Amino acid sequence: MTDQPTDLDQFRRLGDLQEVKTRRDRTDVEVDQLRLKHEQEVLGQFLAAPPAGNWAEAVDKVKYLFGLFMHTPDGMDPRRIMLVRAIMDDFDRLLAAENVDNDNDG
Repeated sequence: MTDQPTDLDQFRRLGDLQEVKTRRDRTDVEVDQLRLKHEQEVLGQFLAAPPAGNWAEAVDKVKYLFGLFMHTPDGMDPRRIMLVRAIMDDFDRLLAAENVDNDNDG
């Protein structure tokens, strides 16, 4: 048994190859449209939301923006990836510490 998938395209005729390519392209476009629709809905929720009432809500907004940024050419720079990950870790650490403090206050 092999770990490599079998390339069935090598057995197809030229016309069949074009049909397969068209079908694959159409599927890719449909997936992209669904992803874009979802991102637009999430953006709409953030835009319609009132100002953040606490740090956790503000961090959610920043995480959303970082997620969009990470899919841009600038966001794919390894140094920026490291910086964003470090900031996310900072957010998680600070929010966890804040939750501990709030639990101790109550």
